Amino acid sequence: MKIWTLIENTSCDEGFACEHGLSLYVETKHHKILFDAGQSPAFAENARKLGIDLSEVDIAILSHGHYDHGGGLQRFLELNQTAPVLVSRYAFEPHFNAVNRNIGLDDALRDCGRLVYVDEELAIDEELTLYACNERERTHDMLTCGLNTFRDGVHIPEDFRHEQYLLIREGETRVLLSGCSHKGILNIAGWFEPDVLIGGFHFMKLDADGRDADFIRRAADTLLSYPTRYYTGHCTGQAQFALLKSIMGDRLAGIAAGDCIDISKNT
Repeated sequence: MKIWTLIENTSCDEGFACEHGLSLYVETKHHKILFDAGQSPAFAENARKLGIDLSEVDIAILSHGHYDHGGGLQRFLELNQTAPVLVSRYAFEPHFNAVNRNIGLDDALRDCGRLVYVDEELAIDEELTLYACNERERTHDMLTCGLNTFRDGVHIPEDFRHEQYLLIREGETRVLLSGCSHKGILNIAGWFEPDVLIGGFHFMKLDADGRDADFIRRAADTLLSYPTRYYTGHCTGQAQFALLKSIMGDRLAGIAAGDCIDISKNT
């Protein structure tokens, strides 16, 4: 299994575009998968530079309903005429940031004819399963950072019921993809205890040099308690990543646009 970062906040080379967003391309024994589509068509241009033909993708997945993960979806639909797009049933609910700016998906995408709505769990085949984990106990706090939704006429704190995670099984290896880990990276790592976890940790709003440093250190210790190798970026934050890395060492690595992870060499 190989996983390419098509778009992320940083790039491994100036020849690749970067933006606040995330898009991953995965090749397994049986599938070619697009996991998220960044906030613009830039992910597709990076894919072209990497020699990746997005028209050959057989399944696309949006991890949640935020613009920086689904903003490039229209471009994917133009390039690929057949792949279904798996989204949470709640993905198109209203989503806002801390100052109530809309950060949701383009509502016009509802009518693209390619969406497959997912509830709590979907076993795609023996290799792929999607999980929402809305019914699982959250023993660690979520970091909502002011993110909210609009239900019954009022703004309420997000419960992130629109977020889902992709578990990929290859032989004895279990790889989990998580877009932003809004339900709490510590919860998610504990629920699955995968061999490899790739995704954002949503720590970017934490003060890594001050009041939140101890929280980040404790988070690193908790993550190390699981038998998992982690790859992270996007919403983790660079200062936050540096502090995690100082504790987690080679159990943690960063991702950047243009990178490729060969799972067989990293487990």
